[in-house]
Amino acid sequence: MKHLPIILLFLLSFAVTKELFAQKTKQELYEIRIYKLKDKTQEDRVDVFLKNTLIPVLHTYGTKTIGVFKPLETDSTSGKRIFVLIPYNSMEDFFNVNNLVSTQGKNGNSEYIDASYTNPPYDRIESILLRAFPGMAHMEAPLFTNARSERIYELRSYESATEKIYRNKVQMFNQGDEIGLFKRLGFQAVFYADVIAGNRMPNLMYMTTFTDRASHDEHWKAFTEDPQWKKLSGLPEYQHNVSKINIFLLRPTDYSDY
Repeated sequence: MKHLPIILLFLLSFAVTKELFAQKTKQELYEIRIYKLKDKTQEDRVDVFLKNTLIPVLHTYGTKTIGVFKPLETDSTSGKRIFVLIPYNSMEDFFNVNNLVSTQGKNGNSEYIDASYTNPPYDRIESILLRAFPGMAHMEAPLFTNARSERIYELRSYESATEKIYRNKVQMFNQGDEIGLFKRLGFQAVFYADVIAGNRMPNLMYMTTFTDRASHDEHWKAFTEDPQWKKLSGLPEYQHNVSKINIFLLRPTDYSDY
């Protein structure tokens, strides 16, 4: 009986370690919000709301890394889109955060919160819900030393013809180690994820980052010429598993956590 406390201590330590491991390996959820805008006035109003209300509320809740991005100046949607990337640990967090925004947000930004139907702060909001791939269960922040205004964040969406074919492309990223290939070539991915609710399903989305446009082009050239990619993409089991690719080249705002 004198050894009972030691046994209990061991079991407690094991339980804590197991819980921490489960939290570390649990796949995160992400939301991508796309604010669609008509003009500069709406863009400014949404910027103020995101900077002074949404992000502070998320930080208070414990969500420390929220990305806010806009299309490059050369993009036809420049000034007409704002992309917001929000990580969640669970669907409960998703609902809790949105409830907090709807209540705490009333304390300011009346031009957004209390806007009239004749003068809305945006045209529409598109919301995409995602779950991280097992091969990269948690979002990772890229490391940059250059000016924020030079950086490129590339958001990609890969659509597939059917659900079965889509699962094949997801397998290519995970078991086929396409994720590992991106990592080896220094793409600094932020996330890879299944879209579990969105308007382009079945599709996956992922985000990679680069110091500037030249770096972006150099990395993709290296990717297409890499022997591992040529071998992987040439395997019979991975043929025709992507039917459409949408690419968004973005820059972080000055108030983005990324």
